[in-house]
Amino acid sequence: MTPAIKVLEKQNIQFVLHSYHHDESAPSYGLEAVQELNTSADRVFKTLVTQSVEGHLVVAIVPVSGSLSLKKLSAAVGTKKIAMADKLKVQSATGYVIGGVSPVGQKRLLKTILDESAFKHDTIFISAGKRGLDLELRPSDLQIVCSAKTALIAASN
Repeated sequence: MTPAIKVLEKQNIQFVLHSYHHDESAPSYGLEAVQELNTSADRVFKTLVTQSVEGHLVVAIVPVSGSLSLKKLSAAVGTKKIAMADKLKVQSATGYVIGGVSPVGQKRLLKTILDESAFKHDTIFISAGKRGLDLELRPSDLQIVCSAKTALIAASN
């Protein structure tokens, strides 16, 4: 049981847990999840951790079907510049390994921005905190449990 699952259970948030065999040679964690979950890439969301020029870590949750727009994320959090955070900082702040970072149940509550496209779906998939383990839940529940702000932060691929 991961911290993400524990948090959702403690807060009585409905979710469905999906597990699949993670292939270490998979070129993309997100696309592997799309294939294994047999769903569309706009319903599977990846959790990316960034760092502002001021040094603040910010979590961005965007669909696998697109990529993160650092420019849009900077505007959403009110900073001049933002970049992807160092992997060791990500693991230290979240308690999760890269490829299994969940926006739920992180060691520290980080500022979180959820792409608005999540609300086009009744449910979306996010990492449960381990490679090969995903949570399916309502976007509104994810927003509440992460205290997330919403914004258009994805850039289409």
